[in-house]
Amino acid sequence: MKRHALVLFAHGARDPRWAAPFQRLQKIIESQLPEVSVSLAFLELMTPSLPDLVRQLTQDGCNDVTVVPVFFGQGGHLLRDLPVMIEQLKNGNPELRLNVAGAVGEDQDVLNAVAQYCIKSLA
Repeated sequence: MKRHALVLFAHGARDPRWAAPFQRLQKIIESQLPEVSVSLAFLELMTPSLPDLVRQLTQDGCNDVTVVPVFFGQGGHLLRDLPVMIEQLKNGNPELRLNVAGAVGEDQDVLNAVAQYCIKSLA
């Protein structure tokens, strides 16, 4: 088992096709970081949940996990729900190093890339 993990944390949806872009993102990252376990976890409606995935990673020997919320902004789920989950995971796994990045849509480089996509769509 890889000792470092990157968890892409998404909302989830009833339609399984909704996860396709996140699965493509996961594959892109895996190809660039073969030494890191790259996984998807979901807040609701899809599996695995973040707590279930992190518990499985720790059982498999991973002790360093970074969670990246692939949300466009910091809404209620990231401000209220995610901190509770992270705190519970830390309390249940004191040896676990658990880091949480900001929402991807809050990053200036991401916003610039989206802006370029929008501008390009005018052509």
